Amino acid sequence: MPQTIVEKIAQAHLADGPQRPLRTGDFVSIRPFHTMTHDNTSAVMSKFKAIGAKKISDPKQLVFALDHDIQNRDEANLKKYGSIEAFATQHGVDFYPAGSGIGHQIMVERGYVLPGSFVVASDSHSNMYGALGAIGTPIVRTDAAAVWATGEFWWQIPRTIQVVLEGKLPEGVSGKDVIITLCGLYNHDEVLNAAVEFSGSGVASLSMDARFSISNMSTEWGPLVAWFPVDDVTIRYLRGMHQLLQEQGVERFTEKDIDRWIQTPSRPDPDATYAARIVLDLGQVTPHVSGPDTVQAMQSLSEIEKKRVAVHKAYLVSCVNSRVEDLEAAAWVLCGKKVAPGVKLYVGAASAWTQQEAEKRGVWQALLDAGAIPLPSSCGPCIGLGTGLLEKGEVGISATNRNFKGRMGSREAQCYLASPEVVAASAIAGYITGPRQFADRTLVRNYEEFASNSHSAERVEILPGFPERVQGRLVFMPPDNVNTDAIYGKDYTYRDDMTPAMMARVVMENYDPTFALRTRAGDVIVGGFNFGTGSSREQAVTCLKAKGIPLVIAGSFSQTYLRNAYNNGFLCIEVPELVKRLREQFASDIAGKEKTIIPGEQVEIDFTSGTVAWRGASFAFPPLGSVPQSLVIAGGAENMVAKRLGLDQKHPREEAVVVSGD
Repeated sequence: MPQTIVEKIAQAHLADGPQRPLRTGDFVSIRPFHTMTHDNTSAVMSKFKAIGAKKISDPKQLVFALDHDIQNRDEANLKKYGSIEAFATQHGVDFYPAGSGIGHQIMVERGYVLPGSFVVASDSHSNMYGALGAIGTPIVRTDAAAVWATGEFWWQIPRTIQVVLEGKLPEGVSGKDVIITLCGLYNHDEVLNAAVEFSGSGVASLSMDARFSISNMSTEWGPLVAWFPVDDVTIRYLRGMHQLLQEQGVERFTEKDIDRWIQTPSRPDPDATYAARIVLDLGQVTPHVSGPDTVQAMQSLSEIEKKRVAVHKAYLVSCVNSRVEDLEAAAWVLCGKKVAPGVKLYVGAASAWTQQEAEKRGVWQALLDAGAIPLPSSCGPCIGLGTGLLEKGEVGISATNRNFKGRMGSREAQCYLASPEVVAASAIAGYITGPRQFADRTLVRNYEEFASNSHSAERVEILPGFPERVQGRLVFMPPDNVNTDAIYGKDYTYRDDMTPAMMARVVMENYDPTFALRTRAGDVIVGGFNFGTGSSREQAVTCLKAKGIPLVIAGSFSQTYLRNAYNNGFLCIEVPELVKRLREQFASDIAGKEKTIIPGEQVEIDFTSGTVAWRGASFAFPPLGSVPQSLVIAGGAENMVAKRLGLDQKHPREEAVVVSGD
């Protein structure tokens, strides 16, 4: 059976799952090559200890890198950092103290990410690792604790979208312009929660740093994975890294490994099945600016230059655009010039090694001579921490990856994203501009969606304690993007006095105030696409359990919501064809703005065959094998890990989820 690269790499790291070639939608247990945590290591430590675990399954699997709040010198933060370092020393985990660099940069530059490997981190920008031909994808803290304790975590294989890059970037156009263009041109969730597989003749023209930028900021575009093929550019980078590490007495891989990557690089099968294909001509890409306050809106540089948008602060920081190539590009623009009066330009290298290399090349001094304000190698202002945050009424131009309102400071400030060259030129001019003129080119959407390769019914062995079938009254919520605040409002999220009965009474209050009164225990919710988007609050799952809802069916789920659901032992299944059918059947109700449609009929879910039955029709869904069944039986990931370690479970299953009903 032909496989995409994601299916192949997942197969190579499979710990548990279907005993056949893996495919989109499969739930699997993965043994990752490496797992990185940063300042949130302390939160993972708490989960690890709460499980009752005493020993790290494989210390060499883990990397700790302190990078988020390193400018914070108060006693509590220093104590937290000290406890993380002590824990790393106790368990023999590779540890990088504050000032070493941003965790993602450390992972790629210190040899923890290799072609064909599966590498995760408890941070959303783990997509960056795909630039080296690996799967890089984020996990949540519960998953990280599971990896610490057992060496494994659960994952559902996403659909894959092929992005074909053709041509070559014009002079003065960067990898940042490519990802800004993709975010702005395909801004209707085309790649949301997918794996993006870059291919085409244009890939060879992209430098390694350009690939890192594209993969890193793909997070804001929406995919869970952003993979580049291994080619001569990759191999040159790996050879340079290998030499540098050897000089320091570190060997993460050998010359034989490099030869193997050259001779047999990981590749998707030629006839692999894709959900969609995007084609982008790099020759048509020009510098663009994202924003303000969203990556989904973009303007060409020539268009925004006419508006003379004044800027107060400019940033060359973060894991997306603070490598040597980025700093060098900005230095060429700034060389011999000064930052405009009234403008502050902040610069921070992606790692200590990056800064050393920039200093050796004279790049760092050129930035300082122009008036740049140096920051330590860390995250800093890109996540709203430390020096240089945007204040009320200010406008920022930044080579970071996120410009959400309030992300880099005040919610009453505005932030635009651009390439290092545009940031540098804007800092000099005092308004958003570039170092040279670019004629606008017409960007054409080239997106082809393929017929759904939906799962056929498949017999599944049911583990003891898991139901063969669930039957309940269908409750249809037709809108897409029902967010976690709609499911469980912020007014209750931080209240410690909310009992399960109280939670049940406020379910969906911000979505439909009548929902809790009209629904009852045993009802089966069917939602639209991207169900559970928004914040990561776990109560958006546990409130449904408190209401007695046995499961949610949706066209698709927010990945964070899906992880929270199974990590709490709650069933979620994706059945897009059922959602489409319901929308056809209840088109008039939807047109009338009905938020909750309860036709009064039963829907039956058969887990033995992976099918949903409604009104005489049958709809297939990805089979729930041993991995998701075990999570539900145990009542969640922490209990499952405790069970595997032979420890007492913290929460009895009967409190975890109601799954009976047939």
